[in-house]
Amino acid sequence: MLPSLFISHGSPMLVLEPGASGPALRALGARLERPRAILVQSAHWESTELLVGSAARPATWHDFHGFPAELYQVQYPAAGDPQLAADISARLRSHGLDNQLDGQRPRDHGAWVPGALLYPAADIPLLQISLPTRRGAAFQQRVGQALAGLRQEGVLLIGSGSITHNLGQLEWHAGPEQIAPWAQSFRDWMVARLAAGDAQALLDYRAQAPFAVRSHPTEEHLLPLFFAMGAGGAVTVEHSGFSLGALGMDIYSFA
Repeated sequence: MLPSLFISHGSPMLVLEPGASGPALRALGARLERPRAILVQSAHWESTELLVGSAARPATWHDFHGFPAELYQVQYPAAGDPQLAADISARLRSHGLDNQLDGQRPRDHGAWVPGALLYPAADIPLLQISLPTRRGAAFQQRVGQALAGLRQEGVLLIGSGSITHNLGQLEWHAGPEQIAPWAQSFRDWMVARLAAGDAQALLDYRAQAPFAVRSHPTEEHLLPLFFAMGAGGAVTVEHSGFSLGALGMDIYSFA
């Protein structure tokens, strides 16, 4: 059975400059049982209501500015799966989670960057589910729990964000060995609580974790972790590291 994953997707430049986490994702994709489809909750699809992407051919959306021209030429033409989207919607409703299908939204970089590194051939359907940010961590966990059964049916569930994400605190010339102590402290607390299965503390991370607000001034890049956690079981740290001094690049699997 497939695990669920939490992937720190970093900058969209990761697809061109994969650093250490790119090879880790390629190795993970090669090691996992080949999925029949992928479902991603991305930090970059914030919403009020819960939405399920149902387009048959979602466009590759370059939802960023100021990067090299080469990046805007990257395409990830994986198909969607409207039938699977309808099934996902029905499963959510059966668990009391109201939602709507969205057949128009293109695929944001929180989905296609990890997809391109895990499965560069783009030959596996890749769908997205939105992130109702204001509903908090416990809601995202419920969404993951509602869809956990898809893992037994060959669907790879991914939460895509970052274990730390404060762009205003980055050191743009820092090497990988230069890590801000506050970012390391937050990351280590999260991993310890994940390893202990301490969901209560994790859901209250904003009050309990060291440097929580500094590590995540806003929550959207951490909330997909709770989707992955809800969908899976025991955690394995597949990759750990930082870029630019404080941008966490960890990858976790939950099996």
